[in-house]
Parts: sequence; structure tokens; C-alpha cells
Amino acid sequence: MTSHKRYHELDWLRIMLIIGVFLHHILMPFNGDGFLVMNAQSSKVLDDIMVYFEQFRLPMLFLIAGAGAVILLSFKNRTAFIKQRAMRLLVPLIFAILIIVPPQNYIGHIDQFESYWQAYPSLASNLSTNHLWFIEYLVVFALLSLPIYSFLQSSKGKRVINAIETISNKPAGLFLFAFLLMGLRSVLKIYFPEDSKDIANLSSSGFYGFFYVMGMVLMSSTTLWANIRRFRRFNWYLLVGCTVIFYGYYFSPDLSPGLSLEVRWTLWRIVASAVAWSATLTLIGYAQQYLNHHNQWLAKCNEMIFPFYIFHQTVIVIAAFYVIQWQTGITTKIAGLLAISLPLTVLLCLMIYPFNAARVLFGVKALR
Repeated sequence: MTSHKRYHELDWLRIMLIIGVFLHHILMPFNGDGFLVMNAQSSKVLDDIMVYFEQFRLPMLFLIAGAGAVILLSFKNRTAFIKQRAMRLLVPLIFAILIIVPPQNYIGHIDQFESYWQAYPSLASNLSTNHLWFIEYLVVFALLSLPIYSFLQSSKGKRVINAIETISNKPAGLFLFAFLLMGLRSVLKIYFPEDSKDIANLSSSGFYGFFYVMGMVLMSSTTLWANIRRFRRFNWYLLVGCTVIFYGYYFSPDLSPGLSLEVRWTLWRIVASAVAWSATLTLIGYAQQYLNHHNQWLAKCNEMIFPFYIFHQTVIVIAAFYVIQWQTGITTKIAGLLAISLPLTVLLCLMIYPFNAARVLFGVKALR
């Protein structure tokens, strides 16, 4: 694909998806799912809605990151690529683990400590990533993208791309990769059954790695990228169908008399994978159609969205600690938490914007 072309649809999607992550964490104290700070009352309806968007929000971000790796490698050598990824990902990760994450864990276990400064040494030495597991994955995937890119550029890799192009010329062609995802996810869960986001947990890193690699594959071919747009309406119909199946299974009556717990979880992962992949194809297709344009706000937002991601959960956890103590209903608390957290997170991003030292620590390119 064109090495110096800017895919504005990816910028728009990245911003919208990270805003989606922000809203997800705003709602987490109220859905009964076990967040660092939890409200006394929770909403089952809220949890029923959130579980759907969980299936594709982060997977799509990994696919966008994989596509971005191909774009970078198309005009940077390996050394320059590694250096750029280290500065944009590894440096912010280390800094945030030591400075941004500890306040979250302090608030989450505040009854165990006398003060934050007394707690800080143990919190920092714990090297907890919390929501930054996403960046940790990206660091590892960036290293893996080097041999993957070399393969995709080889004669064997090009034959693989050509075969996928042939498949993609059919309306449901690219959706067939959902079955590969289903199989991969089901098999990995057998050997890595835990639910942690540890990079060594291949049932998690393998799932997100699938989307990263597919982002590299799709961005390696103009035909594949164009066919996502070409069949966007068909993929939308598939998404609607997968959504019906997803909620049909989610709200199904008790199946435990006839199916073991392991089988029921396997079926859940199958329907969730179908939603994840069909939603990814649909949103990218429509983004190509309607969001392939640029303005000055897009450039600024795209520049600051990474610091926004780093800051947001710490701001939300601290604000939520006080908001959940209000003597009012869940709706008012959610609105209050949003009204406090959004401007504070934006303000922190604006505070680092003019200073090159701060920009580097948060993975933003230095001002000239």
C-alpha cells in the first residue's frame, strides 16, 4: 500500500475507540464487575450493555496498531522502527507504571495504608500495569511485527496475501477469518485458562495478537483494504445477525443440565469472537466511506489521545472514590463522574502539550 498516505479513518477510529474505553471505565464502578472502586449499588442493565462493546473495542485498537506498524515499516528501517516504538511505547509505559498507576492501586486498597507516601514504595515496586497492559502488549507486538513484516514482504508471504485477496473478493470472504479466531481462542483457553491480562497468558495475548497480525495483513494489500469498504453493508448484516446470536445466548435459560461449564464457556467465546470480527470489519468499512478526511482538530486529538489514555483511569479512580459516597442515584453519580473526569483528563493532557520533556514521557512527538 502507499507508504506515505495518511489513513484518516484509522485516526478517527483510534480516537473514538479510546473515548469508548474512557466511557467504559466511567461506568465500571456501577456495573458490579469488580473495579478498583465500586459503588454500593450496581446496574445489571448497564453490565448487559457493556459486555457487548467489550468484545470489539480493544481488539479493534490492536488491529489499528498492527496496520500502523506496516505503514511505519514501509518507510522506516528496522533500527528506526524499534527506536520509534521504544520512545512512543516503552518510555511512557515505564514512566506511567512508576508515576501514574500507583495512585490507582492506593485508592483501590486505601484501607491498607496510612498515607500515599507511606504506600508508594511498595506500590511502585510492584510494577503493576493496570490499564496499561494494553501498552505492554503493544511493546511486545512491535518486536514481533518485524519478522511478520519480513514474511509478508517475502515471496511466500505475497502468495499468502494473494490467496487471502482471492477469498476477500467474495462478500463473506474476510468474515471467514472469524472461524480461525474462534478456533484459536478456544484452543488457547484450554492450555491457558486464566483470565489475567499478563503477557504470558497466551489465551489473552494470543487473542489480541490475532487482531494485531490481521491489521498487518489487511494493510499489506490495497485489495484487502478496499474490499472491507466494498462489502461494508454485507458485514453490517453479518454483525446484526451475530449480535442477535450473541444476546440470544447471553440471555438463554440455564443450560447447565445439558452442557458442562467448559462447553458453555467455549460457546460463549465462539459467539463473542463472531461479534468481535464482524464489528471490526463493519466499522472499518464504514470509516473508510465516511471518515477518510482530515481537519486540524483531528490532528490535535490524535496527538493527545495517547496521553489521554495513560491519564484517564487514574483520574477516574480518584474521582470515583469521592463520587460513590454521594447520597444519590447511579445515574446522577455517573453524570457527576463524567463531568469531573473528562475535563480533568483533558486538562492534564493540555498541561503536558507545550513541554517536550513531558511529551516524550507520554509518547508524544517532541515539538520542533
